[in-house]
Amino acid sequence: MEYHAKYPFYHGKITKESCEELLTKKGKNGCFLVRESESVAGAICLCVFFEKLIYTYRIFREHEGNLRIETSGGVPQQSFKTLKDLIYKYQKPNQGLVTHLRYPVKKQNPSRRLRKTMGYPENVYDELEDGDYVDVLQ
Repeated sequence: MEYHAKYPFYHGKITKESCEELLTKKGKNGCFLVRESESVAGAICLCVFFEKLIYTYRIFREHEGNLRIETSGGVPQQSFKTLKDLIYKYQKPNQGLVTHLRYPVKKQNPSRRLRKTMGYPENVYDELEDGDYVDVLQ
């Protein structure tokens, strides 16, 4: 399953620990992201922050190509054509998750992360006027 370009909340192959760090840093009930499962090949995980805990729901691709999510016991199984459809459904309250999805934790742009770790302001280029340019040392 390849979602990287379509969905900014899809983080791909990040570890469970990295996921928990990102969600805890955001710290709002209902913040979420999607990542590849480390323990089940072919599955992805919907990870949701609620009351200082991270809840993980596995998402599987069915034979027909639809997506199915493991939710709380007693909640009827549903299939979704796209990940977008699945997320949309669970943005509504009382659908079988610990809480509804409210705040997507977007995957950070690598160049933005690099500027930040190098000590540059994230909006370093936003402050340039039309006609300004940046000298590059050779």
